[in-house]
Amino acid sequence: MKVLIVFGTRPEAIKLAPVIHELHRRSADTNLQTVICVTAQHRQMLDQVLQIFHIQPDYDLNLMEENQTPTQVASAVLAHLEFVLQQEQPDWVCVQGDTTTVAAACLAAFYAQVKVGHIEAGLRTYDKWHPFPEEINRRIASVVADLHFAPTQRARQNLLKENILSDRIIVTGNPVIDALHWAAHQPCPPEMEQLWRAGEPSVRYILVTAHRRENFGKPLENICLALKDIALYYKGEVRIVYPVHLNPNVWQPVHQMLSQVPNVILIPPVDYLSMVHLMKRSYLVLTDSGGIQEEAPGLGKPVLVLREVTERPEAVEAGTVRIVGTDRERIVAETIRLLSDEATYREMAHAVNPYGDGRAAHRIVAALLGESVEEWSGSLARME
Repeated sequence: MKVLIVFGTRPEAIKLAPVIHELHRRSADTNLQTVICVTAQHRQMLDQVLQIFHIQPDYDLNLMEENQTPTQVASAVLAHLEFVLQQEQPDWVCVQGDTTTVAAACLAAFYAQVKVGHIEAGLRTYDKWHPFPEEINRRIASVVADLHFAPTQRARQNLLKENILSDRIIVTGNPVIDALHWAAHQPCPPEMEQLWRAGEPSVRYILVTAHRRENFGKPLENICLALKDIALYYKGEVRIVYPVHLNPNVWQPVHQMLSQVPNVILIPPVDYLSMVHLMKRSYLVLTDSGGIQEEAPGLGKPVLVLREVTERPEAVEAGTVRIVGTDRERIVAETIRLLSDEATYREMAHAVNPYGDGRAAHRIVAALLGESVEEWSGSLARME
């Protein structure tokens, strides 16, 4: 059996790395071949993850262009992936998540009449504009997919409501937890150690990531103003660390508004290991990222989500995540609440993380091989 893995961004690479390693492990005792194709929708950040996890692509489409639109990405993936599918004739195409690479790869596989396995299937906000374009990308994947690897029971229920057959849905947990288990026990990168040494031992760190397309413009400006308020309110007690996305719609306004603010540290995007150690060392996290909503609770860190809705309501229900949107005053108020109210902080920090037990990759590969799979029950205490 031949499996073609297609991905293009750093989050996809992180979540697919455990699956790729499990496929390689199983190839020793099964008639299994794995082919890896990267679209390089995100070039630099993708390459960092490939290096960390020792992944060597068989095909690198190298499609990244500065400030490219979803339309440009989708059309390029469709055009270039057709050749790969013709050359390899895979039995399965596996994709992860909800990027434009995912939607286009699913369509390309469908046109080539190749089965699709969709990892992290069933996430929904039921608002096609939030997040944009991810909500529609993942719905396209669900229409095309032949096997749906749902991370949680809620994701499974979303798929069942869309009339997807139950025997095509397998609850696996999320392989992001598999990757997190591995990364959290690796040595801290030296540049992160230097960052900690620059501050007083009593200083609490807030990690910020904000880069989603839906937050471009006024929402991102509100986020920056809120960060400035928090930094000035706490002065020497808190340091805000913000790895800033290279997209000029993010990089330029963030540096314009925050580069001169005391206690705000703007750094370039960091590799995956550095991000995991930033999360480990931080007191709390403010983010509009999807994956961090799953990862940070696994490290016992409360998360404030800088979005109006989330496709990860399990974390909200579990109490590990709170949605605060992009309103300046609300971001400030909720951050101060966590910094000043120990009981509220402990309640979030010690809540149960619903996203996996570190064996999602094992379940995914077993299902692709047609083996019996004991599904993820959805109960997991946070990592120590």
